[in-house]
Amino acid sequence: MNFRWVFRQHINEDTVNELTQTLRIPVVLARVLVGRGLTTSQDVEEFFNPSLDQLYDPFSMDGMEAAVTRLSQALANNELVWIHGDYDVDGTSSAAMMLHFLHSIGVQARYFIPDRSVGFGFTQQSVNLAHEAGAKLIITVDIGVTAVDSVAYAKDLGIDVIVCDHHEPAEELPNANAILDPIKPGCTYAYKSLCGCGVAFKLVQGMAQRLGKPELALKYLDLVAIASAADIVPLTGENRIFSSFGLSKLNTNPLPGIKGLIDCAGIKLGEINNSSIVFAMAPRINAAGRLGDPARAVEMMIQDDEVMSFRIAQELEQDNRRRRAIDEVTYEHAEAVAAKSLVDGARRSLVVHDNDWHAGVIGIVASRLVERFHVPTIMLTTIDGIAKGSARSIREFDIHNALKQCEDLLIEYGGHKHAAGLSLRVANIPELARRFDVIAQEALTTEMLTPDLTIDAELSLSDLTPSFFKLLAKFAPYGHGNPRPLFYSRDVVSANGVKIVGNNHLKFRALQNNFAIDAIGFNLGHRHADCSNGRVFSLVYTLEESVYHGQTTPQLRIRDIRPV
Repeated sequence: MNFRWVFRQHINEDTVNELTQTLRIPVVLARVLVGRGLTTSQDVEEFFNPSLDQLYDPFSMDGMEAAVTRLSQALANNELVWIHGDYDVDGTSSAAMMLHFLHSIGVQARYFIPDRSVGFGFTQQSVNLAHEAGAKLIITVDIGVTAVDSVAYAKDLGIDVIVCDHHEPAEELPNANAILDPIKPGCTYAYKSLCGCGVAFKLVQGMAQRLGKPELALKYLDLVAIASAADIVPLTGENRIFSSFGLSKLNTNPLPGIKGLIDCAGIKLGEINNSSIVFAMAPRINAAGRLGDPARAVEMMIQDDEVMSFRIAQELEQDNRRRRAIDEVTYEHAEAVAAKSLVDGARRSLVVHDNDWHAGVIGIVASRLVERFHVPTIMLTTIDGIAKGSARSIREFDIHNALKQCEDLLIEYGGHKHAAGLSLRVANIPELARRFDVIAQEALTTEMLTPDLTIDAELSLSDLTPSFFKLLAKFAPYGHGNPRPLFYSRDVVSANGVKIVGNNHLKFRALQNNFAIDAIGFNLGHRHADCSNGRVFSLVYTLEESVYHGQTTPQLRIRDIRPV
């Protein structure tokens, strides 16, 4: 894939110089900080040293007082609380956290997670199950802000509802006892980008404060960190604090239900980062719902016995292997369908459908199609005569808003700017594809269809001192909204020839002005000619430290190469 190299714009060099002098940091890193909106010494101090004291008061979220009051009533009256979650990592982590916390304070609680064949959302099926169990209060987590009918149905049955969600609300809000959603109209909560588990954590935090035991909430920061990374919310502000302290807990004292998962995934304590979550932990949690009962993920996470957690994780590991096999077959088929649809270059979007695609891999494959073709993508299968699936987008395109413009064709939809779920009648798919592409044609320029690499700063390789790497480490934890800084270096050559290693990876020593450092470019073997035989080239890369046989070595991780 070709990339546009785009240098970060509108960097105030006076501010850069002021931070350089005040904080005594390299100008390159000062430029990275300013590019991320950190323009004062206080901004940088809070960024480099996150503190739990920086968390916002949960009662500043609209609806929190009503939610905590109603939950306190459930505790006092020994009522059964029904927790309704979602089948992804965010939803199952939220349900596990809420269930574990409520049990710890003496609240009777049960939970329900719908499987993917039923579809997403807070449904009347769950309300009926809650009613049959005798529940007097339902708490939805990572779901519910658009469930007007289901909330009304619960109220008709005499069941109160607290909604904890982070998705875009519809024009009409449910008539719940409390709606906790920082992006709902009228909510002035200071941070708007929480994941579903983050919102549920604020309720846990508020209840713990009401009980005079605020420390109880901190027990669940590892679950919030897992959900935040897996749901790809920006790791800024409050999410950065959750991630920092949650990762610390994962690496030192994880919940027993998570320790079993860590052991099964073969991850070492002390080496867990957000990449470990996204590529090792999250797929195993998600596997519970992709190929079976998502409640297994909740059961794993609430275990107090690491051995039992490990056994459930092993079961999920087997499902994850099966999922990968289904994923590959589905992707090969979907890629061929997509390529045929885009062959003439007239379309700027994809809507692909097959009756037999497995619902459990639709979201994963849709994301892979976006990576492959860089256009907004809707991928659908058929379940009980209804088309259901996932929508994934590129940075410049609001896919939730696009679905909103097509809502007369849909049975249900919900999600975010870059990811959503939907269902519709199969007969409506052609019209959805037509109208969706009209929206994409109007919103996307040809330039937007070429992915860009936003470069934070130009760097001389000789600046890569041990103190530079030590300071760079303070930028972690990395993730969406806080990616590893992307650097640019020109007039580079290979010091010792170029090798192709592993599965088509480039490896060489990058040399610039007599300074050399190891460099690797994953899946860039096809660029061998651009950097070999003494050719001079430019690099765009991130910096990382490679651990091999206990030895830590700094290296460049190449994102793109251009010969001079």
